[in-house]
Amino acid sequence: MKVGDNMTDEELLLLENQVCFPTYAVANKILRRYQPLLKELNLTYTQYITMMVMWEKERINEKDLVEALYLKANTLTDLLKNLKAKGYIQIEKDKNDKRNIIITLTEEGKDLKKKAISVPKTLEAEHWLTDEEFDQYKKLLHKLLAGAWGK
Repeated sequence: MKVGDNMTDEELLLLENQVCFPTYAVANKILRRYQPLLKELNLTYTQYITMMVMWEKERINEKDLVEALYLKANTLTDLLKNLKAKGYIQIEKDKNDKRNIIITLTEEGKDLKKKAISVPKTLEAEHWLTDEEFDQYKKLLHKLLAGAWGK
C-alpha cells in the first residue's frame, strides 16, 4: 500500500507506517555491530567505507570519492586528513589542475585490506535473512539510492 492510500491522517503519522523509521533503526543496529570490529582496525565506519573505495580504486579524485560515498566534500576533508595521518592514503593536488585533489592508497593502506576482510566475513552470517532475501534487500537499497532519493 502506498502512503496515503486508504489511510486516515492519524494513520499517516503512525511509526509503523513509515519507511524512514525501520530504515533508521536497522542502519543504527548495523553500525553498532560494525563498531567493535572496526575498533580493532582503528577505523570509524565512514573511514572504513572510504577505505573500501580506496581498496577498489587505489587512486581517485576527491569529487569521485564524494559521489561514491554519498557524502559532502566538507565531511570528507577531516576524514581524509585522519586517514592520511594513519598512513593509509596520500593526498595531493593535481599537477594539471590545482583545484582537483587526488587521493592515493599507500602500501600501509593496502596492507590494512588484509586485516579488514575479517569484517564482512564476521558479519556475513549475522543478518537473519535468507541469502535470497539478503540479495533482494541489497538490490532494493541500491535501487533507492539510484532513484529520486539518491543524492
